[in-house]
Amino acid sequence: MRNRDLAADHLRRAAARLRALDVLFDSASWADVVRESQEVVELTLKGLLRACGVEPPRIHDVADVLLAERDRLPKDLAPHIERLAGISRALRRDRELAFYGAEDLTPSTFYREADAVLARDSARDVVAAVRPHVVDA
Repeated sequence: MRNRDLAADHLRRAAARLRALDVLFDSASWADVVRESQEVVELTLKGLLRACGVEPPRIHDVADVLLAERDRLPKDLAPHIERLAGISRALRRDRELAFYGAEDLTPSTFYREADAVLARDSARDVVAAVRPHVVDA
């Protein structure tokens, strides 16, 4: 089933969160930039999957689904699927840690500006790669 409106909604919401990343970044809230970047990537990749007729699972990292369904994705994304999956995996690892922390880790002191830059750039990259295949399709 293809719900193009839902797929496009995912991308619109991801784009709004991208703008929010800049506010968090300007506040030097590095852990929050990492966490929100993961959500941008998750929404974007789930929008792509929906646009291609793949029902995304209700999990945070869809890397394995992207790789398994690569034949159903737009052909010009083929050279980028491994990179997109890698971004999804990497940010998923930090999702809970960046938000909740741990007994031996406080997110605000653990995450650095470099972590936030990498996460934000990765989120921007995923949205830029996917947007034409969801919004314009």
